[in-house]
Amino acid sequence: MSDRAALLKGIRVWLALFVVCLALSGATAFPLVHELRWTDSALRALSVPEHLPALTDWITRVRDGLDTADADYPFLLYGTDWLAFAHLVIAVAFYGPYRDPVRNIWVVEFGMIACAGIIPLALVCGPIRGIPFWWSVIDMSFGVFGVVPLYVVRKKIKRLEALTAG
Repeated sequence: MSDRAALLKGIRVWLALFVVCLALSGATAFPLVHELRWTDSALRALSVPEHLPALTDWITRVRDGLDTADADYPFLLYGTDWLAFAHLVIAVAFYGPYRDPVRNIWVVEFGMIACAGIIPLALVCGPIRGIPFWWSVIDMSFGVFGVVPLYVVRKKIKRLEALTAG
């Protein structure tokens, strides 16, 4: 296998991993009410409240809020449907760099900027919305972990570009 083919294969594997994770992350925003009920039940069955009461209290509070919204104001959950849709649409955008990485490196860089943007969003909006700081750290981790494969892909694309130019 040539260096070019190996780089292209590596880029595509990392992009596929990123797209799958992005799509799964988005898809979980559709069934939030059911997920929170299941999570709350699972935590209690596993005796998590004894060891992590703050986590259990938070999950219960979020579940109660979603149950109320679902029962009385279901249109509010439409916002999470759009969140899920946005994740799926952004995932589709990564087909460009999958197909032609050098020409579409800007999509990867856009993704890196979006990952970086998660951190100030969580730090500013988390406290405004009453989100516990430790939960904001979990949210910020999506940006930190998300940028890793994109950084690897960008480095590989730059090497591919240099190889192609030379």
